[in-house]
Parts: sequence; C-alpha cells; structure tokens
Amino acid sequence: MIDYKKQVLSNGLSVIAEQDTSTTLAAVNILYKVGSCNENPERTGFAHLFEHLMFGGSKNAPDFDLPLQTAGGENNAFTNNDYTNYYNVVPVENIEIALWLEADRMAHLNINETTLETQRKVVVEEFKEVCLNKPYGDNWHHLSAMAYQEHPYGWPTIGKEIRHIQEAQLSDVQAFYNKFYNPSNAVLTISGPLPVDEVFELADKWFSHIPPGDPLADIKKKEPLQTESRYKRIEADVPVRLFIGSCHMPGRVDKEYYACDLLSDILANGKSSRFYNTLIREKKMMSTVDCYLTGNFDTGLVIFEGRPIADYSTEECIDAIWKEAKKIKDEPPSERELQKVKNKVIASLTMNDLSVLNKAAALAYFEWLGKLEDINRQEEMYQRISTEEIIDVCVKYIKPSNASFVEYVPTS
Repeated sequence: MIDYKKQVLSNGLSVIAEQDTSTTLAAVNILYKVGSCNENPERTGFAHLFEHLMFGGSKNAPDFDLPLQTAGGENNAFTNNDYTNYYNVVPVENIEIALWLEADRMAHLNINETTLETQRKVVVEEFKEVCLNKPYGDNWHHLSAMAYQEHPYGWPTIGKEIRHIQEAQLSDVQAFYNKFYNPSNAVLTISGPLPVDEVFELADKWFSHIPPGDPLADIKKKEPLQTESRYKRIEADVPVRLFIGSCHMPGRVDKEYYACDLLSDILANGKSSRFYNTLIREKKMMSTVDCYLTGNFDTGLVIFEGRPIADYSTEECIDAIWKEAKKIKDEPPSERELQKVKNKVIASLTMNDLSVLNKAAALAYFEWLGKLEDINRQEEMYQRISTEEIIDVCVKYIKPSNASFVEYVPTS
C-alpha cells in the first residue's frame, strides 16, 4: 500500500508526495504527457529527441548532470508512445538541487542550433545503430505500421523515418517544447523521507513561478477494428528466421487489460508456460517463443515472437500458436495454473514498492492514466480475474483476423 497525497499548483502542475522513512534517498520524478503518439506524422521522433535535448543544459544550469552528480545523485529518462519520464535519485538533504535543475529546464531549456545539432547527431546515430544496422532492428517500424493504420501508434518512439530527425528545424523543436513541456502538462512525484507538507512547500517554491501551458486537445484518431490478418515477409541480412506478430487488445485502463496480462503469462512466462511446454519442449518447433503486452494507454497489442527450427515453416509455427490459444477454451487454466501467474505478478508489484524510484514513477504513471487510486488496487484487480475472463479475452482477441505478422528471412 502506497500512502500518497496530491496537490495541484496554480499553474496546473500535479504534485504527488509519498513519505518513506526507511531510506535516506529521495526520488524526484517528472512525467511529461507527451510521447510519440502526440507527434506530427511528418515530424516523428521529436519526443525521443527531447529526451536527449533536456540534458543539454538550461539558463541557470548549463550542465545538468554535473550538479546532480556532485550532490551524490543520479538521473536518467525514457520515452514511449504515451509519455516521457525524467527521474533523479539523490540523498534527501540535496533534494533541492534536483528540484532546481528540473524546474530550470522546464522553464528555460537551452534550445539553440548548437544543442540541436549535437543531439540530432546522437539520435541519428542511435537510429542507425538500433534500427538500420542491427538484425531485426526495424521490426517495430513494420509491425506498428501494419497494426495501426489510423492511430499514431503507427510508428516507434525513435521515429518513423531517420530524415524526420535529420531535417528537424529549430523552430519546430522550439514549438514542440513550448507546447508540451510546461507545468499543466506534467506530473511531479517525490518519494522519500520528507514529510508530505514539506514536499508540497518545496514544489511550490521551485515550480509555482513557471507559467502554465495552453490546454491541449486530444486529436488522436481511433484505430478501426481489424477484421483480416495482415502479413509481411522481409528478406534481410539476419542470422536466422524470426517472426513477430500482434493482436489488438484494450488499453491500459480497461478491466480486460488485467485478464490479457495474465493470459500472456499463462502462454509464455517461464518454462512451465504452455508455449514453452508444447512448442519448444514437446514439439521442438521453435528455439524461442514469447508473448507479452505493449501496455499502451489506448488500444494496445498482445505481441508474439518466435524463432522457428529449420524443419518447420513460419506458417506452421504461427498456426501452432493459434492452436495453443484455442486450448485455453478447450483446456482452461486450472486454479493452480492461474494462481501461479497471479502470484508472480503480485510478487513483482510488491518488489517495486520497495524502491522510492519505482514508487515515484508509478505514481506519476497512474496519475497520467487518470486512475491514481488504481496504484493501490492492482493486486485486488489481478486476484479478481477468473478463469472465465481469461477464456473470454483469449477468444475475443487472440485470433488470425485480429493479427499482423512480420517474418524475417535470411537473404542467403
């Protein structure tokens, strides 16, 4: 149970405080409500570019990392489809250094031709290394575009095309910052030994002077229901065959998300899972097979990955996946099988609650979802999932007509 308190500053910044007296460290987390799904389809990769630009210094702190490291702290960030998250962990007596740094780059980020060119080169090289020069590295480009033909989840976080970053103009970047990087589009969470009243006082001290941003409208297109299978074969310089596929499923706040999550664990979590027992150990059709969720805020995806053994075609392996999914209805999970995957999920949630950083990040995440209270209801929501609900989501979503698959075949 995470005991938290929330306040909203006059400029719209949501502030959430959680006191943890078991540690001498404090986690300062800022979530900005901007991810790749908020980008212009002709200017993609900007949310990820800003993950780098935000460490380029600000008006009163030309070097973001040095003051924090001198204070014994560490920091990092990540970007996904739905949001960008920046986090710091410092000794609690130095928490104001982290707050000063975060407030200064929220209000006065150094955006100029020099910083843009520096970070543009970094991101372009990352794009080449991760997506163009790495085997299977462009798989999310292909699968996202196949699965999402209207919704802006149709490109990966790093961007749709490398030229979108190469051609990024200073005016475009400044406009992106002005639109999304402001108090009314952010969530500040602090977990550590400070009393919550003191946390709110510090948040007001460092952030209340920053002007709010303009209200943002949700202009994302809704993805139409998929009614037929989609398939793409790619010949590439890869070592072995590999396929990656998806089935649409509900978004993160939907009750069915929890049933889908447990279903994916029943199918592929560990050596006692159904995929491992049947497709690897018994039939020896694949060397690896996996199933997991993207966890998107809007309509998400159940992902399947596998590497076929030489004697089996990709089509046979995918067909075997559908047969295993069908068994969920014909041979439902036993109470023991279902409780086993529930226990794994709950153990993971419990471990996360031991870290001030994990708690701060989770509080920001659930606040952005609009379901802050759910942070303390997750165990209950998983425990309440029945075998019938597992069967329902499997029949409803795990089927060829709802699926997109990309197959990689070695050119040789």
